[in-house]
Amino acid sequence: METFDQIISWLVDIIWNWPETFPAMVAILLAFGLFITLRLGFIQIRKFSHGLKVVTGFYDDPEDEGDINHFQALTTALSATVGIGNIAGVALAIHYGGPGALFWMWVTAVFGMAIKYTEVTLAQEYRGTNPDGSVSGGPMYYIEKGLGDNWKWLAVAFAISAAICAFLTGNAVQANTVADVMKTDFQIPVWITGLVTASLVAAVVLGGIKRIGKVTSRLVPFMGILYVLGALVILLINYQDVIPALTAIVSNAFNPQAGALGVGSGAIIFTLSYGVQRGLFSNEAGQGSAPIAHSAAKTDQPVREGVVALLEPFIDTLVICTMTGLVIISTGAWDMQHKSSIDPTADIVTYTYSAEAIDGDQADGAPVIYFEDGLPTNGEMTHYEAPVDTMYTDESYATPFNGRITLTPQSNGDGYRGVTVYTNNDQQLSSLYGGVVQNGAPLTAAAFERGLAPLIPGGGYLVTFAVLLFAISTSISWSYYGDRAAQYLFGFESIFWYRLAFVGMHFFGAVVTLTTIWAFGDVMLGLMAFFNIIALFALSGVAYRITKKYFENPDV
Repeated sequence: METFDQIISWLVDIIWNWPETFPAMVAILLAFGLFITLRLGFIQIRKFSHGLKVVTGFYDDPEDEGDINHFQALTTALSATVGIGNIAGVALAIHYGGPGALFWMWVTAVFGMAIKYTEVTLAQEYRGTNPDGSVSGGPMYYIEKGLGDNWKWLAVAFAISAAICAFLTGNAVQANTVADVMKTDFQIPVWITGLVTASLVAAVVLGGIKRIGKVTSRLVPFMGILYVLGALVILLINYQDVIPALTAIVSNAFNPQAGALGVGSGAIIFTLSYGVQRGLFSNEAGQGSAPIAHSAAKTDQPVREGVVALLEPFIDTLVICTMTGLVIISTGAWDMQHKSSIDPTADIVTYTYSAEAIDGDQADGAPVIYFEDGLPTNGEMTHYEAPVDTMYTDESYATPFNGRITLTPQSNGDGYRGVTVYTNNDQQLSSLYGGVVQNGAPLTAAAFERGLAPLIPGGGYLVTFAVLLFAISTSISWSYYGDRAAQYLFGFESIFWYRLAFVGMHFFGAVVTLTTIWAFGDVMLGLMAFFNIIALFALSGVAYRITKKYFENPDV
């Protein structure tokens, strides 16, 4: 298992993190975005209003081939993209890249709109009809039909990656996130959360794309509006900080400054890289997932669904991610310490110590860091690479920690196999409390908590509720992506069995630790994007011709 972990970690680095200065996969996606934007004449700007016209039902025809209307196709795809990336991904980008990272997320969204338009238009052009009259489409279909039988291997490779990614990243990881949040915030056992969410997912996905479309067309607007309204309230309360926040975003994009607590590297390449990466992860442009959902739309004009799809990165990144980012920056939450419980054994907690900290009386000469009045005396304890504030033994922050933390190294010298905390009277503790720099969803929750404090306590629970809704909706949509991939690989009869397995994996994901599964899902997601981008470059001429022909019609 350790060898498998190392292989997966190596693959993740090769696909998403190589080279460190600016990852090649990110560069490829961004390059295609720029290329297709220029080739289609900035279609995301010129035809934005046409997309709004289509999605409002102006061109809907119940007699057109397909399973769901334009709006339902949009919400199905959005329910997969609007999710943890909008909450945790933005916070992560700002933590590592500083406020300027949000600017590069905006740039990515603009190019992502053109990418989404292209892949969805191609998916509509090359979709197929199933024995029951429903339709199926996506990259595997436009690769095989558009590029010919010699490229079927690429279509199969994409479908395999998509089926596995849907099973893991789009499903098990989402369930695990919800279960972890519910356990942390409300002490609900993970198996109970897993049973409830798996039942909800099953009730929707076993009904197929029509039921998925009906549910997402109600759930996505509700959860999106609720989240944005919460953010808007905070921005109104802190109205005097909004303009400075926007100024910081733009100025730090080109001249990044490290935060007072070491948040943000202060290097433009990190600001650019993290902004682009998290933008692409958030709106999924180029990854080939959204075309599968949009293929089900009722239309006889591929371009009409393409212009609907270009609205996705706008809604996902330019609206929802921007709201998250402005709340985090305007409240100052991104570069301050927040009171929090701390698990001393967590991977995000690290320790440094002097030679004097190595206690010969301990087994293997394990380092021992001593604390007096809540502060280390012979070393340092960091949380997300920033020093922690005074440590306490109780949640009321009344009793400073006086004691020691013993670190037992791994036999290979890589990390620790044991971290134990003792008070001076040898009472063992599992948690400490103190001020820490946050990251991911906890940072967003802390920002909402701080921002809504003048009106209502517990504002961070809005983020908890959003995580719950976003994760469930993501699983619902990814089930459709996965079963279309399974159908392509194994035939129409495999869909029902894939859905059953999908629900089972959702429960499994809620009750187990998923570090390796998350990484493996990231590998499959990267492969999906790589295989898809090859096809998009090759078929860009087809997308150009379809677009030109459609907009030459004076009735459009």
